Amino acid sequence: MIRAHKIRLNPTPEQANYFARAAGTSRFVWNWALAEWNRQYEAGEKPTVLKLKKQFNEIRREQFPWTWEVTKNASDQPFRDLGKAFTAFFEGKARRPRFKSKKKSKPSFYLANDQFELGDHRVWIPKLGWVNLAENLRLKGKVTGARVTRTADWWFISLTVEVPDERPEKRHTAVGIDVGLNRLATLSTSEGVENQAFLKTALKKLRQANKRLHRRKPGSKNREKARRQVARLHYRITCMREDVLHKLTTRLADCYGIIGIEDLNLKGLLKNRRLSRAFSDAALGKLLNLLTSKVEQHGGQVIQMGRFFPSSKTCHSCGWKWEGMELSDRLFLCQNLHCPYHQLAQDRDHNAALNILREALRLIGLIDQAVTDIGSGADVNSAVDAT
Repeated sequence: MIRAHKIRLNPTPEQANYFARAAGTSRFVWNWALAEWNRQYEAGEKPTVLKLKKQFNEIRREQFPWTWEVTKNASDQPFRDLGKAFTAFFEGKARRPRFKSKKKSKPSFYLANDQFELGDHRVWIPKLGWVNLAENLRLKGKVTGARVTRTADWWFISLTVEVPDERPEKRHTAVGIDVGLNRLATLSTSEGVENQAFLKTALKKLRQANKRLHRRKPGSKNREKARRQVARLHYRITCMREDVLHKLTTRLADCYGIIGIEDLNLKGLLKNRRLSRAFSDAALGKLLNLLTSKVEQHGGQVIQMGRFFPSSKTCHSCGWKWEGMELSDRLFLCQNLHCPYHQLAQDRDHNAALNILREALRLIGLIDQAVTDIGSGADVNSAVDAT
């Protein structure tokens, strides 16, 4: 199993300059290879990564001698990355590769496992020397490679490590999760996780920083300072959001083996002019991705409901549907006279989470025995353990 550990670097100004030049070399080689690929393809030729790399090395010393000032991986790896990108494009898994912009693309370059060495709170990089690490590598195994990236004003190194596969401990406990904006997640156990809305909280400071940025003269040092302040604010918001998502998904993966969750149309939700920023701030797509990967590593499974499954409109006890329910109705009132929850105010999200759990158990074949227990209000997990 391949895992990654991202560590912050503490370079000197000279070392940070080296990182910037290496990232610029990697971006330049990518753009050169992509332009040459497009030119040869339009001419009726069949370009390949090996041909492009050989062609670049023939003219490199005369036309691009500055590419030798940094590690050789900065000019070798872009060809491999371009080949993988075109392979994914031809298979229909990704869009066509595009050129990288100096201002918009993320500065980065790759290091093979034989091109760096790890020490005590430091890493050795070719043609640079030792660079300080904020912490030591926590994973134990064979280091297969690394990639140096820049976020805001900080440089990071992401180390990929091949670790032995752990035998997951099977957990029979099941839970349903209803995600939303008022509460980030509501569990079928009635536990709720509030939506912190970090972007909304920092919006005032972010607006002030953006105004300060656009008032500065383009190309001036003050404009660069203002740009860095905006980048640091965005990075801080991202870190706080990811911290909450990682802690939540790790706890759920450790406690539950069967998790039911909604399959939301995120692209459609982001087109809503009134709620698009709130949905982006909640990062529901990242929540689902993290939850799926961590649960699978623990030997569990995540069951996604259909997008049109009426989890909020259906009573979890009797199955009665509230067809006229609106988004403003935060309490669910069952109108079935024979239902034990008749006219009993239930939390809308908790009722939806119970319906999601019930549908998840049905999809994996455990509903035959568990449905009676759910309807009578008994413990769901006891029904799951029994099956």
